[in-house]
Amino acid sequence: MSKPFIYITRKLPQSVVEPFESNYTIEMWPEEEKPVEREVLLEKAQQADALVTMLSDRIDSEIFEQQTNLKVIANLAVGYDNIDLGAAEDANVIVTNTPDVLTDTTADLTFGLLLSTARRLMEAERYVKNNAWENWAPLLMAGKDVHHKTIGIIGMGRIGEAVAKRATGFEMEILYHNRSRKVEAEEKLDATYVGFEELLERADFVVCLTPLTEETRGMFNKDAFERMKDSAIFVNASRGALVDEGALYEAIEQNVIAGAGLDVFQNEPISADHPLLGFDQVVATPHIGSASEETRKTMMTLCLENIQRVMNEDEAKTPVT
Repeated sequence: MSKPFIYITRKLPQSVVEPFESNYTIEMWPEEEKPVEREVLLEKAQQADALVTMLSDRIDSEIFEQQTNLKVIANLAVGYDNIDLGAAEDANVIVTNTPDVLTDTTADLTFGLLLSTARRLMEAERYVKNNAWENWAPLLMAGKDVHHKTIGIIGMGRIGEAVAKRATGFEMEILYHNRSRKVEAEEKLDATYVGFEELLERADFVVCLTPLTEETRGMFNKDAFERMKDSAIFVNASRGALVDEGALYEAIEQNVIAGAGLDVFQNEPISADHPLLGFDQVVATPHIGSASEETRKTMMTLCLENIQRVMNEDEAKTPVT
């Protein structure tokens, strides 16, 4: 009897895959940084019992219509907007994700973006490395304080709460907006629930951590940025499509807001000539919210454990559907 076939759409470390090879036939796309080609994905999906997919993989109705034996898709991310969940349900394919294990790592990166933008760390580093530092001056590379300021968190899920926890160490006032109130988080973190518009108007740092849905797509638009303080900094560590990048560009160019820390963009990867990268007051990172070695390996293992449980007819650890 042949072993179930798992196809993984990026090259993962052999140390992660090896423990599962005795029970499964595992094949990986040979590239770590280059996405799997669409034709290969379609071909392998027709053969596979399970897929491990990345956010960059479009898992749509075409995949589900052509597959014949697919039982589970394990997405290497918390988000799953790259997967057509309706088509998955119609095809009786279970979809899993990787929540919880990346919460603290993503919160670290999010707060790092906030600090880096506020204190002009990347700009200051370039200043030194470009040999521009010739003298000390009272306001040389002067940024903005973070301590005792007001942070506004849009999306008070696990990561939002973890960012709020970090903000308590800076004695910040914590505002948040969410689909529903989180009374326990309010009590634990001394956070205050406010409406979206009030948050924009009051916060010194507006941090976007809300999931991407049809309702939230493009929610940070011209009106949203105009409601923010002209000294405010915007941070996005969720999804690029939540932001109208043209409106953000204009807001920074016209000094409507003071700057932005961005880990995600509408179309990824971006190139060096992306308009937002022309601003010194924009700190940009390449979608690395959960990118610590420890966390990424834990996410990879969780994907394979989810597949193993489904194959053994047990409930997945972290099912989406």
